[in-house]
Amino acid sequence: MALEAGEEQPSRSVLLRMAKAYRRALLVFYLAQPPRIGDRGEDFRTVPGGTPPEYSPLLDTLIRDIRGRQTAVRGLMEETDPQPVDFVGTATMNVSVGNLASRIKERLQFSLDEFRRQADVQRAFGYLRERVEATGVYVLLLGNLGSHHTNISVDAFRGFAIADPFAPFIVINDQDAQAAWSFTMLHEIVHLWLGTTGISSTSTEAGIEKYCNDVAGEILLPAAEIRGFGDLRPATLDDLMEGISRFASSRNISRAMVAYKLLRTDTITDTTWRQVADRLREEWLEIRRRQEQEETTGTAGGPSYYVVKRHRLGNALLDIIRRSLSEGIITPTKAAQVLGVKARNVDPLIHGTLTEGGR
Repeated sequence: MALEAGEEQPSRSVLLRMAKAYRRALLVFYLAQPPRIGDRGEDFRTVPGGTPPEYSPLLDTLIRDIRGRQTAVRGLMEETDPQPVDFVGTATMNVSVGNLASRIKERLQFSLDEFRRQADVQRAFGYLRERVEATGVYVLLLGNLGSHHTNISVDAFRGFAIADPFAPFIVINDQDAQAAWSFTMLHEIVHLWLGTTGISSTSTEAGIEKYCNDVAGEILLPAAEIRGFGDLRPATLDDLMEGISRFASSRNISRAMVAYKLLRTDTITDTTWRQVADRLREEWLEIRRRQEQEETTGTAGGPSYYVVKRHRLGNALLDIIRRSLSEGIITPTKAAQVLGVKARNVDPLIHGTLTEGGR
């Protein structure tokens, strides 16, 4: 095209359409050089020697938004002489998986029995989130830019961690299955322990991602338990799927996590694991297709806007905004930007009754 070759200049109307498509200010297109991609920290999705992940303007916009919120929260904390979160950046990958898993459980005061006693995966996640936020970490559920039209696939990102010593952030893509949220949160917690800021996806090839997966897996499903499956190599795929489903359901964890642990303990082959992963992916895509259809047609039921918003933001973020407003440290307009809502929605959002576990 003439535009791509630099032979023609785009008209203002074309630039306006480009600004909307790429979610950038119109002024950006008048710069002499392209703007830098949003600071993602390390991109843990990239395998050494592999093809870089495809650029996503939605993801880049979301990360800029997350960075802005985190910077604002840190600024609020600096008004009160905060103490650093003691575990950020205190570990390396030289620490054994079992050792770091034990350190994390002790610091979080996390009880696996209590986690499994919860009625379902949503309540189990609420319990774990409560333990994580009690240490000073902010946990948000964000998978789009405010509407289902901008949903970001878990293939693009599953989690994001900002290893800031005073305001560490964990963001979980809530487009993922709810059963996977707890594992993702622990995966990102490991990144905080390592002091690594960056973005994670479904990749299991990068060394640091394997390490984070292994530590998170050891916390939620110790290797000793997975050996109770026995020899599954002769099992049919349907039998294996049924067994994995029962095993995962009784422990409030995802089937994908169980399958991955089976692979990592050599209980199933790589070929079998990929077959299971493909089946799980097909099932999840069908579920997401139905959910998106309900969102588009307006037939989806569920809790109110404020209940959903509070759940996505978490108690920790809501609490600091509530305190900052009452002390006059932040304006309602700025609070709205941090919370990702309109200014008129701030008061009913932060003063509503929160349910247990930030749900």
